[in-house]
Amino acid sequence: MAGETQTGGAGPALVTREAAVRTVEAAVLVLHGGREHGLAAPRRWNLAAARMRPVTRGIERATAGDRVCVGEVRYRHRGWNGDREDAAQDARRAVDELVERVGEVPVVLVGHSMGGRAALRAAAHPLVRDVVALAPWCPAQEPVAHLAGRRLVLVHGDRDRTTDPRDTWRFAARAAEAGARPCAVTMRGGDHPMLRRAGDWHRLTVSLVSGLLGTAPLPPVIADRLSGGDGAAAAPLEW
Repeated sequence: MAGETQTGGAGPALVTREAAVRTVEAAVLVLHGGREHGLAAPRRWNLAAARMRPVTRGIERATAGDRVCVGEVRYRHRGWNGDREDAAQDARRAVDELVERVGEVPVVLVGHSMGGRAALRAAAHPLVRDVVALAPWCPAQEPVAHLAGRRLVLVHGDRDRTTDPRDTWRFAARAAEAGARPCAVTMRGGDHPMLRRAGDWHRLTVSLVSGLLGTAPLPPVIADRLSGGDGAAAAPLEW
């Protein structure tokens, strides 16, 4: 994209728009998906990254004028790669780079698939307050203790054949037990690449990010769930 700056070299890369980092009161970091295994570097126009660009642009439009910096993570490798946890390492480094660039402001992470898993891992950073995880990859043993105090919105389509929504709901329940404030949302008819009901995925994500930033109201039913008013362990909301 024109007007972008990229930080990081051999390590992870943070991409932001120049104009978005002058006076910042909050930040959003978008993390695209990837593969379970893959050491090759992702191409600039890989499909997983391209899928999240409409989401990123929607967030930029919704927060224009609100002193919000919107950045993207560029991974070193296409895969998570087992115990290497490359995507998680890249996400943590990108958050550090973002804070170094814009200062100590609250950060919202938005991740899809592998990027959702990486975002949930990177939420250990003290400035990360909220995570929006879209069709996230949530293995059974994924850690949750570091999520205490964070607001988490986990959205999963009921037609996903790549990552299992039931794993996401179990993760949300474990995170709640650890002190997080989760809200689980079923996107009816939604698939893993978020192509079915794509507009609804986009609109909901932008609404969630704006609401978590405080630049617009959250959808009331989600705000109530995040506040604990409807019970963190309640059944997923249907959207």
